[in-house]
Amino acid sequence: MARIYPLFSSSSGNATFVGTPQGGVLIDAGVSMRRLSAAFSRCGLEFSAVRAVMITHDHSDHVKGLKLLTKQYRIPVYGQEQTLRNLIDSEQIAPTSDVFAISAPVQIADMELTAFDTPHDTQQSCGYRIHTPDGRRCAVCTDLGMVTPAVSQGITGCDLVLLEANYDPDLLRNGRYPYSVRARISSDHGHLSNQACARQAAELVAGGTTRILLGHLSQENNTPALAEQTVAAALAGFRRDCDYLLSVAPVETDGRMVVF
Repeated sequence: MARIYPLFSSSSGNATFVGTPQGGVLIDAGVSMRRLSAAFSRCGLEFSAVRAVMITHDHSDHVKGLKLLTKQYRIPVYGQEQTLRNLIDSEQIAPTSDVFAISAPVQIADMELTAFDTPHDTQQSCGYRIHTPDGRRCAVCTDLGMVTPAVSQGITGCDLVLLEANYDPDLLRNGRYPYSVRARISSDHGHLSNQACARQAAELVAGGTTRILLGHLSQENNTPALAEQTVAAALAGFRRDCDYLLSVAPVETDGRMVVF
């Protein structure tokens, strides 16, 4: 059965494994190799199961561990063309690893993966839609300022969606960040608020999605309880734990995964 392991999820580091202990893909490697290795061990995973690393964009909280990971294991790296060029130019991918620009669906570990554009404050940014061998679909979609038609198409119809719920507007507005940073976070190329996430979650569940994972929460401008409460309120017309399952991806895994 298809599984998703949210290894790390916050503004300080992100990495998600999709697949089984026998094979799958790692989406982003935004923490040190030491922490990533410990997370794999807690989940009963081996790096030999990682058939590819799928990069969403080149911000450090998504690629911090990429150079050492590719140096040690020579895992191929996939991503959008400009993202990969930036990573190669900044020497964040070991030259021993193959690099592939993704512009159409690709087959990896018996899964079909498709990238879709996300609006974020970098040259290129994307989410991934994954179709597993047993006919299940999931999507990982974080680091976006708004839900565009491309994003909606990328995540609609999935059984499970890991969707960004980065900040609460009141906490952001009254927090310690300077105005310029607050404006960037809340812009159309920043991050998704709890409320925007909640609206999209309601559309997803209405369309048949049964598992929602809230991800990339700001540790400064959000709390897991607040994000979950906001999204659950928007899903009041559905029966929780019957029509849908809702949870928050942990800042760092305790070894659990979600079957979908």
